[in-house]
Amino acid sequence: MASVATAIPLRDPAWPARVGVLLVAAVLLWPALVWTEFRPWTLFDAQSLKSTAKFLRAFVPPRHDPEFLLLMAQQTWRTVAIATAGLSLAFIVAVPLALVSTARLSISSLGGRMASGPYALRQAARWAAIVLRSVPELVWALIFVRVVGLGPTSGVIAIGIAYGGMLGKVYAEILESGEAATTQALLRNGAGRLQAFCYGTLPQCSTELVSYTVYRWECAIRSSVVLGFVGAGGLGQELDNAAKMFAGAEVSTILIIFIGLVALADQLSAWLRKELG
Repeated sequence: MASVATAIPLRDPAWPARVGVLLVAAVLLWPALVWTEFRPWTLFDAQSLKSTAKFLRAFVPPRHDPEFLLLMAQQTWRTVAIATAGLSLAFIVAVPLALVSTARLSISSLGGRMASGPYALRQAARWAAIVLRSVPELVWALIFVRVVGLGPTSGVIAIGIAYGGMLGKVYAEILESGEAATTQALLRNGAGRLQAFCYGTLPQCSTELVSYTVYRWECAIRSSVVLGFVGAGGLGQELDNAAKMFAGAEVSTILIIFIGLVALADQLSAWLRKELG
């Protein structure tokens, strides 16, 4: 039997649809650019280029005298401590929110529809997580700086509150995405919620939970640097002071340390995934 040659189209049949989507996106994006007064061409203004070149020239070489490096070591430790303590506080907040928000751990839902009491409690936990994560950690830090004063305490509390809501939401979603059969079998055979969680849900979700927690620790390090700009201490406060003084060499050293911290967190996450996998 002679084979019938199939004509290959010379043009992508989805090309008009893709162009249409890009045009619609451009039309919708243009007002946002106008309202935000987005003018990237000002970066290439003669005065801007001159100031940028002068600042960048001061980046090389980075400042590396022993006195400054000792100060950076102390502030780096403070930054990591703020991030770790804040994430630990967030973990304490997030775990109860996640366990209450996870529908498959509800004994009353085994028969089909969840009872009104557990349902109301689950919705309250979900809304609590929404409230906690809807306010940025920078705003929380500004609030607590007024309450407890300048220093790491405000940064730790800010990260703990904001990240508690984020971790609670994502933990609940990870727990819901796992296989439900084992957990429900344990609940039907008389196991408690905590037992069903530890022996049914947690083993299959532990790798993803650990990976996301380490990622959030990396984000907490970045947040602790930003919070330093509002008086929370650490590398952020030193970076703010150096930038205000146009000390490019100091800024360069701080940025190198910051990049090293993020790279370390990434390696730690990869190692933990390998060990748990």
